Amino acid sequence: MCKTIKQKVKFKDSPRIIYQWMTDSKKVTALTGETAVISQKIGSPFTTMSGKVSGIIVDLEPAKRIVQAWRRNDFPEGIFSMASFTFNETNDGGTELILTHRGVPKELITDVEGSWRKNFWNKIQKKAFTLK
Repeated sequence: MCKTIKQKVKFKDSPRIIYQWMTDSKKVTALTGETAVISQKIGSPFTTMSGKVSGIIVDLEPAKRIVQAWRRNDFPEGIFSMASFTFNETNDGGTELILTHRGVPKELITDVEGSWRKNFWNKIQKKAFTLK
């Protein structure tokens, strides 16, 4: 059985800056401390966390939306989930990011939820202000 993760996170920086933290290979590598190879083309493959996460870029709209067919290497064989990131500008020029991650195997929900917070949201909140 698969489940859906929903997370809303606010950042002080603009959607453009936060989008870069999610789509630039060098920035994702610096953020997580693990190798990331991310294309800026729809239909292209990506890997993060030194190959522990892989998938295909399904849709990109800079500073607005990212959609990925996404899987961790510990997912059951042939199982992909869909991770969708929406970037909304807040009244103060910051970003509200909404993650909807559908199709995560039930037994991995807690770990995947925690990984998004630990490896991305918490680190972006600490580092994003330095990227202008």
